Amino acid sequence: MTAALFPSYDAIIVGSGPGGASVARQLARGGWRVLVLEQGSAAPLAGTLGQMAKMAAVPGKGVFIQRDASLLVQGVTAGGSSAINFATAADPPLAMFADYGIDLAPALRRLRAELPIGPLPDKLVGPMASRIMTGARAIGLNWQKLDKMIRPQICRAGCWRCAYGCPFGAKWSARDFLDEAGQHGAQLLDRARVLKVLIKEGRATGVEFVRGGEVQQVKAPVVVLAGGGVGSARLLHSSGLRSRESSFFNDPVIAVMGTVDDIDGGAEVPMAAGARWDDDGITLADMTLPAPMYQGFTAQVGRLDRLLAHRRTLSIMVKIRDEIGGAVGPRWASKGLQPSDRKKFDTGVGLARDVLAAAGATHVFQSHHFAAHPGGSVRIGDGVDANLEAGAANLFVCDASVIPRAWGLPPTLTLLSLGVRLGDHLLAR
Repeated sequence: MTAALFPSYDAIIVGSGPGGASVARQLARGGWRVLVLEQGSAAPLAGTLGQMAKMAAVPGKGVFIQRDASLLVQGVTAGGSSAINFATAADPPLAMFADYGIDLAPALRRLRAELPIGPLPDKLVGPMASRIMTGARAIGLNWQKLDKMIRPQICRAGCWRCAYGCPFGAKWSARDFLDEAGQHGAQLLDRARVLKVLIKEGRATGVEFVRGGEVQQVKAPVVVLAGGGVGSARLLHSSGLRSRESSFFNDPVIAVMGTVDDIDGGAEVPMAAGARWDDDGITLADMTLPAPMYQGFTAQVGRLDRLLAHRRTLSIMVKIRDEIGGAVGPRWASKGLQPSDRKKFDTGVGLARDVLAAAGATHVFQSHHFAAHPGGSVRIGDGVDANLEAGAANLFVCDASVIPRAWGLPPTLTLLSLGVRLGDHLLAR
């Protein structure tokens, strides 16, 4: 997708993650003239540390240091965080959305019928994930393979690039939908940072953005914000449609790690298997990371004795459903743990330590908490309505910011479902 700007479009999509890309594809398929504006780069994914750092480690853009010194990370690139996520597919909680008059079941069925979703074949489950699974089952946990958005026929055993951006096309990302939208005439303009939505007489009429130091405006009768849990709240504020600060959730994570002597690994698909306690808001999964990420965790907590043990260290992700709080501000985002969040971590970390003990691991330690799923900042019922319309006629939001309650789940499949539903709604009008 490339763009030489037209004077006007039928729809402008701000952001190209799963929500924005799915809306763009729906509308382009329906014959609409669509422009997608993406703040990050659309350069091909190379699977390198340097490119990943540009996507997710630039302070104030891809990473935020929160008030408790924890990190909040998001992907700023074509495809959004789906380009660098762990490709885990969790169904949306249909009952929760039904409480707000939203039926995501039809969209979910369509997506599951076309996308590469399913558990990894045994040959792609790495030795570390297998060892953790054995330990978890030995203590009676219902540890099962997780659905992944991966094409197993071209996925490579012993590869570690999921979190860097898969350069082989094995991992599905929202870039796949962007490419399809482009085949139907949609245009993508990358490195374009939207400043505000243009409003006239209570209706969205376009956006103002900056690219290459030049401020420009482009018009359309429909604008969809898909800038994520941080970006969309900021854009509504800068457009005069929301207060200066918005509370949010961010799905904090702790990595619990321990060393075994009989594995030489460290390169495999993360989150191949795990277990969930939905009532408690706790999820555990294996989480083998590339060596530089692992070494960052060890250095962060002063475990320099473990710095070179990456290939022998089992890692378990403990993720919790945190309470909504904190604030997304005009130039920052910050959220600390509440007492109930800390209790969930205590329980989850305890379970992870039990699993590692059963797997024969020693020298067990844990990272500080970090987060990678900011959302809930423009919640359904408190920011957007059931059709995702927000503050002005023909202005919509479709990303993790609209999720109405504290979360704790991988959001990709939910955001795709919301995007398909919103695209259908717009085409039907």
